[in-house]
Amino acid sequence: MEKIIEVTSLVKSYFVQGKEVEAVKGIDFYVEQGTMFSFLGKNGAGKSTTIDILCTLLKPDGGKVVINGYELGKNDFEIRKSIGIVFQRSLLDATLTVYENLKIRGQFYKFSRKKLKERMEAVIEIAQLGEFLHRPYEKLSGGQRRRADIARALINTPKILFLDEPTTGLDSQTRKDIWATIRNLQKEKGVTVFLTTHYMEEAEQSDYITIMGYGEILAKGTPLELKQKYCHDLLKIVPKSSEVFQKKLIADEIKFSQKGEVIEIKLDSTVEAIPFVTQFEEDIINVEIINGTMDDVFLDITGRKDT
Repeated sequence: MEKIIEVTSLVKSYFVQGKEVEAVKGIDFYVEQGTMFSFLGKNGAGKSTTIDILCTLLKPDGGKVVINGYELGKNDFEIRKSIGIVFQRSLLDATLTVYENLKIRGQFYKFSRKKLKERMEAVIEIAQLGEFLHRPYEKLSGGQRRRADIARALINTPKILFLDEPTTGLDSQTRKDIWATIRNLQKEKGVTVFLTTHYMEEAEQSDYITIMGYGEILAKGTPLELKQKYCHDLLKIVPKSSEVFQKKLIADEIKFSQKGEVIEIKLDSTVEAIPFVTQFEEDIINVEIINGTMDDVFLDITGRKDT
């Protein structure tokens, strides 16, 4: 699959109270066209600095960035035409209607009158803005504002959509609706989605994940690869006799922990539970398998340098 973003040896430092702070320490990664890519990290990891550089909002100190075939620092205008950004805090004018905001945004790209009309009609349909199109932005609900923000970011037909925590503060149903819109964009329009989020269940829907910390890339891979490497499934068992069951586990050199009446055993994969439960079937009252999650992965990876 073609690479639409390529980052090589990217470096950025700041001076804070006379001291040089390395925010980004020579990182490398890429994003494939048409995929959903999650870029994760704790606050202060260097994530926001990296994204600001990719969006041409900040100049790097070194390294090379190529976006949609255009090199950062040489073809910044072309890069800006290739991307759309949904910031965590909206850029739309609160007192103007959604329609007025979109029209003003579209005029930045110097579209012809016909082209602007076509683009506005297209994004209004994609983001389903019809019911509140002529309502002031400040009067919209959180979910409606996010849909308007997405429409604004799509007005220039971007190939890459940067989403900075797009569902923060929204209720579960609204988050679901926003993600339906994003998924449709990816599927129907082939838009590459570059996501930052603190909701790990959202990141888990990505095609590929890169986790950053302390200005460095700490881990990267598909959600499945990361879960296989950095977390475990958990087998929970309620035995008929805790004392008898523990003796059998010790005799078989099986590591376990106990919380109340529940025996917990870490598994490298879910299928490991099958022969185990079969072997001890007569000793078990109840059994449950808890799958490892991206929350477990994130905490394991970002926590290792803190200890």
